[in-house]
Amino acid sequence: MGAELPLLVTFVGYCLILMVVAYLSTKLTSNLSDYVLAGRKLSGPIVALGAGASDMSSWLLMALPGAVYQFGLSMIWLPVALLAGAYCNWRFIAKRLRVYTEVAGDALTIPEFLTNRFKANNSVMRIVTSLVILIFFTYYSAAGFVSGAILIEYAFAGVDYHTALYVSGAVIVLYTAVGGFLAVNWIDFFQGTLMLFALIVVPIVALTSLGGLNITLENIAQQSADHLNIWQNIKVLGLLSMFAWGLGYFGQLHISARFMAVRSIKELPIARVICMNWMALALIGAIATGLFGFWYYFNNPLAEPDTVFILLSQKLFNPWLSGILLSAVASAIMSTVSAQILMSASILAEDFYHDMLRKNASDSENIWAGRISLLIASLAAISIAARNDQSILKAVGFAWSGLGCAFGPVLLFSLFWRRTTYAGALWGIISGAGTVLLWGYLSEPGQVLYHADTLPGFEMLPGFITSSLVIIIVSLRGPKPQADIVAEFDQTQQIIAEEANIGSQILQQ
Repeated sequence: MGAELPLLVTFVGYCLILMVVAYLSTKLTSNLSDYVLAGRKLSGPIVALGAGASDMSSWLLMALPGAVYQFGLSMIWLPVALLAGAYCNWRFIAKRLRVYTEVAGDALTIPEFLTNRFKANNSVMRIVTSLVILIFFTYYSAAGFVSGAILIEYAFAGVDYHTALYVSGAVIVLYTAVGGFLAVNWIDFFQGTLMLFALIVVPIVALTSLGGLNITLENIAQQSADHLNIWQNIKVLGLLSMFAWGLGYFGQLHISARFMAVRSIKELPIARVICMNWMALALIGAIATGLFGFWYYFNNPLAEPDTVFILLSQKLFNPWLSGILLSAVASAIMSTVSAQILMSASILAEDFYHDMLRKNASDSENIWAGRISLLIASLAAISIAARNDQSILKAVGFAWSGLGCAFGPVLLFSLFWRRTTYAGALWGIISGAGTVLLWGYLSEPGQVLYHADTLPGFEMLPGFITSSLVIIIVSLRGPKPQADIVAEFDQTQQIIAEEANIGSQILQQ
C-alpha cells in the first residue's frame, strides 16, 4: 500500500479539483443554452485546448503509444492524417459552423441546425440525426469507459476491471452532470495542459534512462530495424485506412460543439494555432513514448501494449509524480467521454424532451432533463464497456468512422453548397451511417469484405464517398431550395466575408 497511497491521494485530489470546477460552473449555468453550449461565450484558448483534449482522449496516451510499441514507426501515418484532418476542420468548418448555427435559429445542436437549415416542417431529420448520434456516441463513450477502467486496474493492484469501470464512470458522470458544457470546457483546458506535460516528460525521462537518443536508436536498429521503418508492413489498404481517419474530423460533433460555443469568430484563428501546436507536440510525445517504451521493455515484452505509458510512468517516477502523470491519462479519458456523453444528453434533452415533449418547460426543468439524459446515455455506454471485448483502437475507429461518414459530408455540403436540399442531407446521413454499420459487419474475419491489409477506420472511405454521392445526386434530382433557405445561406456568407480579414489582423498584432 506504500506506493499506492500517493497514487490514491493524487487521484482523489484530482477528482476533487474537477468537482470544485463543476460546482463553480453551475453559478454561470442558468438555462439550457448555458448547459449545452456555455451560452456561446467561450474564449479562443479554452475552445482550442477543449477541442484538442476532447479529440485525442485515451487514444493519445494509451492506444497510439501502444500501436507504436507494437508495430513501430509505420504507425506515424495515422498522426499525420489526423493533423491534416484537424487543420482542415479548423480552417474550413469552424467559422462557417459558428456563424450559420446562430443564423439558423440559434441552433444549440447539430440535429437542430440541420432541421433549421433546411426549414424542415417535420421531425424526421431531428429523429434520424439524433438516433445516429446516440448510436455512435454510445459506442465511442464505451471505449473511453474501458480506458478508464484499465487505468485504475493497472494503477491500483487488486482492483478488478468492473469495480474500476464503475468508479471511473461515476466520477465522469458526476462532474459532467453537475457543471454541463462550461465545466467540461474549463476542465478540458486544465486537462489538456496536464496531458501535454505528461507526453513531454515521460519520453524524455525514458530516453535519459536508456542512455540518450543516439544509443537508443542504434540499439533498436541493431535488434529490430523494422521498428524504425515507416513503411514496414504497410500495404496500400493499410495506408488508406490511416489516412481515412483525417476525413472523420468533419463529422466529430463533440469537436464541432466547441466551434459553435466560441464567443466570436474573431478568436478562431488564434484558437486554431494553439490547438494545432498542442496536437503536434502531443502526438510527437505519444509516438516517442511508444518507441522508447519498446526498447525499455524489449527483454520483457508487455502483454498489453496499450499500457506502455502507464507502466513507464510508474517505473520511472516516484509515486507522487507518477500519480500526477497517471492523472494525465485520466484527463485524456475524462475529457473525451464527458464531451461525448454531454453531446448525447444534449440530443435527448434539446431535440427530444424540449422540442417534442415540453416546449414550454422552464429553464430549471430543461437543465434537469439534460442531467437525467446524461445519466441515461452514460448507463448505456457503461453497459457496453462492461463486456470489455474490443481493443480501444478498434472501438474508437468504428465510432469515429460512423460519425465522420454520417455527418462529415452533410456538414460540408450544408455549409458550402447552396444547392443542398433537405432530402439530399437526410439520405446522405442515412447512407453514410448505414455504410459504416454494414461494412463493419461484413469486414469481420470470415465475412465477404474481410481483408487482412485493412486497419480500423478503413470503412470511412466507402462511407464518406457513398454519403457524398447520395447528397449530390438526391439534391440535384429534387427541386431547388426555397428562397428563405437560400437567403440564410447568403446571409452567412456575407457575415463571413465581412470578418474575412479579422483573423489575420489578430495574428499580426
